[in-house]
Amino acid sequence: MKLTILGTATPYPRPDNPCSGYLVQHGDTSIWMDAGTGTLAELQRHIPLDRLDAIWISHAHADHSADLLTAYYALRFSDLKLTRPLPLIGPPGLADRLVGFLGHRAAAVIPEVFEVSEMRGWQERDIGDLTLSWGPMNHGMPAFGLRVQAGARTLTYSGDSAYCEGLVELAEGADLLLCEAGASEHPPAGAVHCTPEDAARIAREAGAKRLVLTHIDLTHSDAPDARTRALAGFASVECALPGQSFTI
Repeated sequence: MKLTILGTATPYPRPDNPCSGYLVQHGDTSIWMDAGTGTLAELQRHIPLDRLDAIWISHAHADHSADLLTAYYALRFSDLKLTRPLPLIGPPGLADRLVGFLGHRAAAVIPEVFEVSEMRGWQERDIGDLTLSWGPMNHGMPAFGLRVQAGARTLTYSGDSAYCEGLVELAEGADLLLCEAGASEHPPAGAVHCTPEDAARIAREAGAKRLVLTHIDLTHSDAPDARTRALAGFASVECALPGQSFTI
């Protein structure tokens, strides 16, 4: 299984770094995992949009989903040709959110472009050569983490979430845990993102083999600073970089 980093930026894209987006591939199966601002362009370095097998969206914040809008235009109005609607798995209300941006007339057309499935609770679905399992996370809104399995190999992606038991369960025994570090410290109002220390704790408690930090908070002095903090609690820590690939 191959994981390619399309972008990691939060909360807005910056030169050479789109927002959150990742490409997961195994065999003949390719899944676009989060479609943050700017990731559609980077996706096309690796695969045409109409050759994807599915799109999976962790939550509806724009830095994880905004490029669904341009993907819709590409699939409806360009030279790209779908043989069937592209499966789009996302949080409750995602289709309504697309209609809100695209206009009410799009409601009748979206099913021709996307086969929308809304996540609710803990579920599992096979997409080609991959098995996807997801569950609700702690982000102050409907948000989900994802476990991707290819045979005996496992990738877990946190989406955006504070530390929670659900994420530990989802990451149990994972060969690679891709975990956001969207907070430098916990705000008084309550956590909705992980700190590097939280990410390390999740990896340790889950028995994951590798931890890759992504979506790192801008208030960190730099990514190596976040990695140093996580290394205090877990032995194998890397930071995701746009264009980087991991073999799992």
